[in-house]
Amino acid sequence: MSDAARLNQLDQKFVWHPFTQQLGWSEEEPLMIERGEGVHLFDVEGNRYIDGTSSLWCNVHGHHHPDLDRAAREQLDKFAHSTMLGLSHPGATELAARLIEIAPAGLRRVFYSDSGSTAAEIALKMAFQYHQQRGDTARTRFVRLREAYHGDTLGSVSVGGIDLFHATYRPLLFDTLAAEPGDAEHMERLLSAHEGEIAAVIMEPLVQGAGGMIVHPEGYLRAVRELCDRHGVLLICDEVATGFGRTGTMFAVEREAVAPDFLCLAKGITGGYLPLAATLTTEAVYDGFLGAPAEAKTFFHGHTYTGNAVACAVALANLEVFERERTIERLQPKIALLDRRLAEIAELPGVTEVRSRGVMVGIDLGAHDPELRLGHRVTLEARRRGALIRPLGDVVVLMPPLAISEEKLETLLDVTADSIAAALAAVDGPKTRL
Repeated sequence: MSDAARLNQLDQKFVWHPFTQQLGWSEEEPLMIERGEGVHLFDVEGNRYIDGTSSLWCNVHGHHHPDLDRAAREQLDKFAHSTMLGLSHPGATELAARLIEIAPAGLRRVFYSDSGSTAAEIALKMAFQYHQQRGDTARTRFVRLREAYHGDTLGSVSVGGIDLFHATYRPLLFDTLAAEPGDAEHMERLLSAHEGEIAAVIMEPLVQGAGGMIVHPEGYLRAVRELCDRHGVLLICDEVATGFGRTGTMFAVEREAVAPDFLCLAKGITGGYLPLAATLTTEAVYDGFLGAPAEAKTFFHGHTYTGNAVACAVALANLEVFERERTIERLQPKIALLDRRLAEIAELPGVTEVRSRGVMVGIDLGAHDPELRLGHRVTLEARRRGALIRPLGDVVVLMPPLAISEEKLETLLDVTADSIAAALAAVDGPKTRL
């Protein structure tokens, strides 16, 4: 038995994959990734693929980047991990200062965790406890957007709104209020109807990623900020997906000069190398948790790997690479190229809409019988052509590493267009299920 066959057999026997219907998975041969180089991933048989979704939206500067590799190795020569409960370490301290330096004005404190879900959960708990401790005890509710996604822990699922992902867990969740994405008047009606009850509004700024790349109209984020100020409501901006250059600026909130009360970061914070997340907040929120021990104003929340030293070292190196390689500046012509090519893809037969902001792209193929698994068919066609992409239902998602060259970006778009055409041709013929 070949090594690839042995690994595939072990995977099918023991592994349960995320967001995967395992019955369908068991009918296919797993793609086993062995190594990465630049914007490419290689399987155990040596086949090369463009990483068209940045390994689930997190890889920034490419795989096996020498500076990020070096940072991890140098930290491992010191120590791999030490708790931040009652202790600290240089990497977490220096990274916090660096994050505050590049964050929107007013954000002054950093609370570390290990995933986007926990970053959002922390913001929710902080917002709730802040109001309780300042005597505004009626503010117990949260406003989210329809089709929202903020992670998979129960608190973050409570402020989610994608029925396919979340409906099963409804009995376990706390109730939230749903605002129409992009509709500032609807947000105003919600806040007015529940005056004094809302602790915070939580939203992904500019683009709702897992909701299907829903792009908000210009000015919506700014309007929500103003409404929150008017009604005494905190604003949580979840930039787990949109942060670190994905919309063309370091953070999406910069596009509308908005400073939130909480900024949730993960994914690209380490360049896609290691799990790390951070929830940034204001000095006013931080001050609301200060008090004598008997007052019990402590934020009783933490994680074993909070502020992991290796992850923090890589995150610092990641930010240095952003600056040295002028990543955001060099991204702009790639965004222009992407916009031009997407206008062409939008005209392809079977494409109902293309939604994009920066390098976040959703190519909507419309509503199809779920049994056809059209989006999945596109994924398999792209794999045969040397690219890895992943759909959201029948929305084909592209989010390449920021480091991708214009030449490789053209190739990725060619593969995507050809794969969509091939998948649509297949479903127009015999309706066989993959």
